[in-house]
Amino acid sequence: MITELAVERVEFTCGSCWHSWSVDYDVQRYRDDDGDEWEYFYRDNTAVASPYTPQGAPPCPHCGRRWVGRLVARRPVPLPGDTEAPRSRVPTERVHRPERHTAPLLRAADHAQPPSRADRPLT
Repeated sequence: MITELAVERVEFTCGSCWHSWSVDYDVQRYRDDDGDEWEYFYRDNTAVASPYTPQGAPPCPHCGRRWVGRLVARRPVPLPGDTEAPRSRVPTERVHRPERHTAPLLRAADHAQPPSRADRPLT
């Protein structure tokens, strides 16, 4: 059973060239029949390993080294079932917002990046 859906913005800072960048991941938390909790990470609709592990860290776009990310922001996505939420019946496919099927994919890196650590004021 899915217990939580969220979008997590993960920041990476390369320890080799100090380049900083961020990526948004879709995250599903899931409880299996044994009661164990699991997390699934998706980037651009593709399953990927956790960006919080060395195996799931993407390569630095400048030098190719891999560094584990850190969570900088998250947005929970409501699970269905809230009886108070407004809803609309979806009519037959191809009639209701047909552009959904041809709209370009919103890529995980298509947002303004936070300032690099070198640009942040010291506190």
